[in-house]
Amino acid sequence: MTAIDERPPHRSIYLEGAFAPIDRELEARDCEVIGEVPRDLAGVYVRNGSNPRYEPKGRYHWFDGDGMLHAVHFEDGRAHYRNRWVRTEAFAIEDAAGEAVWSGINERPDFRHPGGPFKDTANTDLVFHAGRLLALWWLGGPCYDVDVATLDTNGRFDFHGSLASLSAHPKVDPRTGEMMVFDFGMVPPYLTYGVVGADGRLSHHADIELAGPRLLHDVAITEHHTILCDFPLMWDPEHLARGRTKVMFDREQPARFGIIPRHGDGASVRWFEAASCYMYHTINAWESGDEIVLVGCRIEDPLARVDDEGIVPRIDVLRLEPYLHEWRFDLATGAVRERVLDDVMTEFPRMDNRNLGRPTRYSYAPRIAEAPALLFDGFVKYDTEAGTSAHHTYGPGRFGGETVFAPRVGATGEDDGYVLTFVADAATGASECVIVDARDPSAAPIGRVVIPQRVPIGYHSWWVGAESLR
Repeated sequence: MTAIDERPPHRSIYLEGAFAPIDRELEARDCEVIGEVPRDLAGVYVRNGSNPRYEPKGRYHWFDGDGMLHAVHFEDGRAHYRNRWVRTEAFAIEDAAGEAVWSGINERPDFRHPGGPFKDTANTDLVFHAGRLLALWWLGGPCYDVDVATLDTNGRFDFHGSLASLSAHPKVDPRTGEMMVFDFGMVPPYLTYGVVGADGRLSHHADIELAGPRLLHDVAITEHHTILCDFPLMWDPEHLARGRTKVMFDREQPARFGIIPRHGDGASVRWFEAASCYMYHTINAWESGDEIVLVGCRIEDPLARVDDEGIVPRIDVLRLEPYLHEWRFDLATGAVRERVLDDVMTEFPRMDNRNLGRPTRYSYAPRIAEAPALLFDGFVKYDTEAGTSAHHTYGPGRFGGETVFAPRVGATGEDDGYVLTFVADAATGASECVIVDARDPSAAPIGRVVIPQRVPIGYHSWWVGAESLR
C-alpha cells in the first residue's frame, strides 16, 4: 500500500483497497456457503456504510460517501444477498446533476447551499424501531425509512410529524419499545433529547444546555435513565462566525456525562466530570444500586497527534487509540470511578440488543489492525463479569467491520447465538459474511457466505430477527 506521504494530493486511502466504492446494486439468492448456515439463524443482517456514487468534489473524508446498505437474509439454512444505495434527497439532487454537488468535511462548507452545508448521506447507522428500519446520519438530520426485505428507500420518516431531525445511535429499550433519541447542532440549543414511543411518535422532548457547539456521537440508556455526553471535541466558534468549520479538542476540559431521568427535562440532568477524553461508541449501561455503570471505547485524544518524526497524519486517516473502559457514577455521592478494562485497541462495539440498558457480561468489539487506515483484523469477545476475553482473527490480509449479535431461534442465554460481519480480502477483493459461534469465538467460522461482489468496509449494522419480519 502506498505510504501516506507518497499519496497523490487529495487522494484518500478510504477510496482504495478494501474501502474502494462499488458502482452496482444487485441481488443474489442462494449464495455459495463455505461450511453451513445454521437453521436456527433466521432473519436479516443489514449493514450501512460510505460509498460515494460520483467522484468526490475536493478532498475526501471517509464520512462523506453516500449511504449504501448491504444485507444477507438467512432462512432455512440458505443465504440471500442484496445491496442498495440509500436514496436521500441529496442523492436525488446529485443524481439529477450527474456529479457530486457537495464537497466533504475536509473542505470549506457552503452555508448558502439550499440543501445545507454538508450532504446528508444517511450513511452511518441503522436502527429497527416500531416495525421500521431507519438509516441515520452522524451529523444529525432526517432519517430515512428503508424496506427491510428489498432495501428500497421509502423516503424521509418524520415520526408521524413529531420529529424532523436526530443523530445516529438512538437507543431502543427492548422491554418498553421506547427509543431514546438525541441531536446536536452548531446553534443553540446545542443538544436536544427526546423519547419516541413504541407507536413511533415523539412523546417527550428536552433542550439540554451546553457551553457551546459539540461534536457528539452516542448515548447510553439504563432502565430508568439516559446518559448524555459532553466531550471537549467541538466546533471552533470563531470559525463558525466566519462561515467556516474547524474541529478542536480542549484537553484541559473534563469529559462530562449527563444523567437524565428517561422523561426528565434539562433542569433534571445531573452532570458528572471525568478525565478528559472522547468516545465514539458506548456498549451498554445499567443501574447497580446507587451507581450507574457505563462501558464504552474511550479515546484519550480524538485528533491526530504529531508522531516521533514531527509529521502530523491527515485527520481522515482516523488513527484512533480506543480502549475498553468503564465509568461508575454514584448517584448518592456524586463520585466518579473509572478504569481501563483492556489494553487491546477496539472500536465499533456491540452486544445483545435484547438486554440493552440492563446488566450484561458479554460484548463483541472489532480489533484494530496495524495499518495506515482504520481496519479491523478480527474481533474480541469480552466477558466483563469474569474479566476475560477471547479473540477471533479473520486471517492474513482479511479485514472486517462492526459485528452484530444474532440470537439463535429460541435462544435463552446472553451469548446463545452468532456473531456476524462482512469480511473482505484485501488481495483478491473477495468478500464474505462470516458466521461465528458467539459461545466459541476463537473457533473457525461455522459458515462463510460468499458475496458475489466486493463489500467495502463500512460502519454500523442491525440484526432484524425473523419474528420481526412477519
